Amino acid sequence: MIKNAIVNQQIIHKTIRAFKKQKLTVEQLNTLAEVARHTSSSMFMQQFSILHITDEKKRAQIREISGQKYVGADGDLFIFIVDLHRNQSIRRQLGKDDGRLHQTDIFLQGVEDTVLAVQNTVNAAESMGLGAVILGSVNNSPKELLTVLNLPEMTFPILGLQVGIADQKPQLKPRLPLESVFFENEYHKINVADLKEYDETVQTYYDLRDSNRRIDSFTKQVSSKKLGTKETKRDELLETLHSQGLCLK
Repeated sequence: MIKNAIVNQQIIHKTIRAFKKQKLTVEQLNTLAEVARHTSSSMFMQQFSILHITDEKKRAQIREISGQKYVGADGDLFIFIVDLHRNQSIRRQLGKDDGRLHQTDIFLQGVEDTVLAVQNTVNAAESMGLGAVILGSVNNSPKELLTVLNLPEMTFPILGLQVGIADQKPQLKPRLPLESVFFENEYHKINVADLKEYDETVQTYYDLRDSNRRIDSFTKQVSSKKLGTKETKRDELLETLHSQGLCLK
C-alpha cells in the first residue's frame, strides 16, 4: 500500500466524541468552510448548505434530539443540509418552473454533494490536528429538527458534524476485511462463517478499549435491535421529505 501523509491520516481515522472547551479559530472555521465549498458537485448544481450552530438553545435542542450528551456540548457544531431551495429560487426568479427539482434523483444528487462535503471537511479538520464526529443522530426526530433549524421547503438536514480539539484518544476501530467490501467485477455474497476471525478481532477491541467496554462483535450488532423492526421517529423521514417538497416522484 502506498503511504503518504493524506493516506496515513485517513487510515488512522478515529471518531472523537469528547472535545476540549475551546472553539475553533476564525482561520480554522474559514478553512473548513472553504474546503467544503470546493467539494465535487453533481452537475455543478452545488446543492448543499451548512449551518454553524452557535446558539446554545439550539445546540441543546439538537442534543436532545440526538440523545447523545456530547452533541453540541463542546467544540463547533455544524449541520449539513441538502439545499434545493436555492436553485428553486434561482429558477423562479428567472421565470422558470421547478423543473426536476422535486424528483428523487435530484434529491439524491443533493445528498451526494452534501455527504461528500462532510467527508472533505472531516479530512481537512484531521489534517489540522482537530478531532471530528459525524452525527447521523441529528435525524432521530426529523420533523423536530426542521422546526429547530427553521428550514425552508426544499431543504433537508442530512448530517451533523462536530469539530474541535480532541479530549480523548480512542483506539482504532477494526474494519471489515478488505475481501468483504472490495470486489473485482462481480459482487460477492457474504457468508457469516467467513467473518469469524473478524468477529473475534472486534470482540477483542470492545473488551480492551478504554471506555464503554462490552462483549460484542460485528455480526452480533448486525443481528441486534439496531436493524430490528421497532418503530422510531426516523420512520417519519419519507413523510418529512415529502412535506419539504422533496422526493415527490
